[in-house]
Amino acid sequence: MPELIAPTAGLHSSWLAARAEWGDDAHMDGAGLGSDDDVETPEGFAAWVERLRGYADRTLPIEQGRVHATYWWIVEGDTYLGAIDLRHYLNAFLLDAGGHIGYSVRPSARGRGVAGRALTAVLHEARVLGMDRVLLTCDPDNTASIRTIERAGGVLEDVRDTLIGPKRRYWIDL
Repeated sequence: MPELIAPTAGLHSSWLAARAEWGDDAHMDGAGLGSDDDVETPEGFAAWVERLRGYADRTLPIEQGRVHATYWWIVEGDTYLGAIDLRHYLNAFLLDAGGHIGYSVRPSARGRGVAGRALTAVLHEARVLGMDRVLLTCDPDNTASIRTIERAGGVLEDVRDTLIGPKRRYWIDL
């Protein structure tokens, strides 16, 4: 049964295998991976994992353009299935295009309800943080994500053109 865990350097090879399924240049929503992050070497991967874990600490300063966020990895045993993050607040970009929660599931693990279970767990964490509603976005043609968000209670606000292309924007009341 899939579960959410804090990112860990111990899953380096499984994470690399998952990224290979997406392709090296694919964007993995909710993963927190930047274009200059070194995830190939064990040392670089460990440093990235520690940075992800640090983003949840609201007492620490955050890099320009980022917001404090908690990252989880979706795993089954020692197999990395995907990632989900909860952004603690929104900046202008996230309000327009990114939302509070981002997630992605590796292609070989799709169609099993992995994203829906992860989203349900993270909605609980949003309540714990004191949030009363969250914004989620997805591409207009991503029918799996549309279903996942709507099953979780997402109410479509609009579909709009953003800096990263057209997005469906959903709010979920907590």
